[in-house]
Amino acid sequence: MRNKSFRQFAPALTALLALTPVIQADELTQLRDQLHALEQKLLVLERKQEIKDEAAAAAAPATPKVTISDKGYTLASADGANSIKLRGLVQLDSRLFLNDGNVLANNSFILRRARIISEGTFAQNFSFQVVPEFGGGSPAIVDANLNWTVTPALQFKFGRFKSPVGLELLQSDSWTFFDERSIVTNLVPNRDLGVLVSGDVLGGKLNYTAGIVGGGADGAQTTNSDFDNEKDLVGRLWASPFKDDAGSFTQGLSFGVSGTYGREKTAAGRTGGYRTDGQQTFYSYLATTSTDGPNWRVSPQLDYRTGSFGLLSEYVVSAVNVRTSAAGKLTELQNKAWQLAAGYVLTGENSSYAGVVPANNFDLSKGTWGAFELAARYAKLKVDDAAFPLYASPAASAGEATSFGVGLNWYLSKTVRFTFDYYQTKFGAAPGAPAALTNAVIRQDEKSVITRFQISF
Repeated sequence: MRNKSFRQFAPALTALLALTPVIQADELTQLRDQLHALEQKLLVLERKQEIKDEAAAAAAPATPKVTISDKGYTLASADGANSIKLRGLVQLDSRLFLNDGNVLANNSFILRRARIISEGTFAQNFSFQVVPEFGGGSPAIVDANLNWTVTPALQFKFGRFKSPVGLELLQSDSWTFFDERSIVTNLVPNRDLGVLVSGDVLGGKLNYTAGIVGGGADGAQTTNSDFDNEKDLVGRLWASPFKDDAGSFTQGLSFGVSGTYGREKTAAGRTGGYRTDGQQTFYSYLATTSTDGPNWRVSPQLDYRTGSFGLLSEYVVSAVNVRTSAAGKLTELQNKAWQLAAGYVLTGENSSYAGVVPANNFDLSKGTWGAFELAARYAKLKVDDAAFPLYASPAASAGEATSFGVGLNWYLSKTVRFTFDYYQTKFGAAPGAPAALTNAVIRQDEKSVITRFQISF
């Protein structure tokens, strides 16, 4: 804005000078010329400032924004339409097995996960995610997908992603109640390749997902290509009907159902094994067993959050059709599992499916300790009795497993978490099991302690 104060004062000064008799006419003319010249200089300066301000305003939309927070490192365009984000996850575990007679020799430190996560958005409606894994065994790609958001009610996902079936599996690896997901997760597929369509409808109270994927065995992750010509249909409905009822006891209640249907062939279509909370195999098929027929799953599930309390529950039935050989009898086996898990934040913060955010980070100088959460879980998995002895060995595989776990989660900040979990798993003998079992894992209850130090941003 131009400064008019001097120009408003100049006419009054001129009039005053004109009324002063001691000032000669030529002197008055000089003063008027000087005033005019000074006014012109002011106009030039003001215009230069206006040009500078206009240039700065024009350049502003092209200036990228850099954000560093507990959610990662983000480089975004000023309008937010394009962005690149880097996130990370590192988990170091300690596993200790009690009363196993040292026959398994499995007490160890494990780099459970080590990931550098790349995400980005282009033209607002297109986004991608690439998640390599450097923990565990050899490096691998965990997720790699492209998302196209037409509207909130219509979104497409292409590539490799979590199959939309297991409730606990779909939760972030960083924020589950326990270090390891329950034995129920053995019965749902993990990552898969394909195309999904999803969206939020009814004001966000209902989410749907449907798609076509390569299909996989229980607990399996596909490679970067299909292992056969068959495909699976997957789907999930998830409802939060009371999400807008502020203050209601039911506001945090969500529930739904998911499932798969497809056809698997060859030995690649059966699970490589069901694992305990301590990640030891307690059930596996015989090497001669192969899949050949329609496989399906169905899973009702529920999540409830109110204040510091959280509860998660799911039930899974997984049906697989198997043969002992190419000409062998085709048999459908139905394996079933369920779990109930709960957590309570002792320090008063809200429980959340997306993790706990401490009200105060750990800081000894300020006398703050972060947030603490207690968790408990009960789960059971039952293998179809018809699996024994043709498709699985009763001497090497348990017929069922019942697991109980308690845990303490210490959130030092949003990015740093330390956990301490105790699990105990009891095994039920398979039909026809001999007195001398060949699998040392199922000879006694598994009692394990898993601790984890985690950084997630």
